[in-house]
Amino acid sequence: MSLSLEALWKLSDLELLTQYYDVRRQHIERKFARDTQRARLDWLKARVFATSSGGVTERKNAVDASEDLARKGQELREMTRDLDLLRADVAVIAMLLRLRGAVAAADARTDESSDSETKEEGG
Repeated sequence: MSLSLEALWKLSDLELLTQYYDVRRQHIERKFARDTQRARLDWLKARVFATSSGGVTERKNAVDASEDLARKGQELREMTRDLDLLRADVAVIAMLLRLRGAVAAADARTDESSDSETKEEGG
């Protein structure tokens, strides 16, 4: 995320909600891409296992020794890291939205309680 916490706090409610929507959408898109890559990697591993000759141990070793599969596994780990960072950004923005809602709700309750006190004093 390119915005700092201070910058997020200074955003209006609408801008913060827009930022939440954008980051949440990025999170979902990247999660889909990561899950697709994970499925492809599993499929490639199964294909290498099935086309290899020898016993089960030799086939598993062939899968583990494949540089191409190792590279794809590293890319998958990097995608997972980026996804975790996006999930943290979503959580921070959601927390700010909840805090603003709590502040607004507390202000509303304070206004309501002062109104009820005025009515009790007048009545």
